[in-house]
Amino acid sequence: MKRAALYLRVSTKEQTTQNQRRELERVAEAKGWQISAVYEDEGISGAKGRDKRPAYDRMLKDAVRARFDVLMSWDVSRLGRSLTHLVQALDDLHSNSVDLYLHQQAIDTTTPSGKAMFQMTGVFAEFERSMIRERVMSGLARAVSNGQRLGRPTIDIDASNVCLDRSKGESIRHLAEKYGVSVGKIHQTLHLAKQGMIPGVKPVIL
Repeated sequence: MKRAALYLRVSTKEQTTQNQRRELERVAEAKGWQISAVYEDEGISGAKGRDKRPAYDRMLKDAVRARFDVLMSWDVSRLGRSLTHLVQALDDLHSNSVDLYLHQQAIDTTTPSGKAMFQMTGVFAEFERSMIRERVMSGLARAVSNGQRLGRPTIDIDASNVCLDRSKGESIRHLAEKYGVSVGKIHQTLHLAKQGMIPGVKPVIL
């Protein structure tokens, strides 16, 4: 007899998981599965990661420990809000020989057709990742062609004035506030000026 685990989730405290649980228990009985564990996240959005869903996290850890054979959930949105999240959950479960039953989508990976569906979701998830990568790379290429500089913006400061102010005894922190840069930027500027590595600024002794 297969050991089944239920994962129940609602997004708000005003909602209840009772209907989900009742129907999944009925299906488990019809299939001859024994419910061995119930994991329930109440008032938690499916968009949140695993670290923000304690019951979901505990369920995946128990899957690794082989504490159940099939995970049952009301629908795909209970596990995650994106195809990528679903496939990641499926990968985590299947890598530990745990099957998945999704009631609303009629997906049951204990059956041949269910396994085929799982393989197709993996294909679509990879397609989604490829499209995201393509859009990112196209955006970067377009930005470069338009003359935009990538990465964090740099702030140019007058090294001569920085060195002069420092020689007058102004503190590093005060200089950073004065020129609107980080303390590290001031240290770097002073170091480069001391080494004679800033064009137009003679080596200085501070």
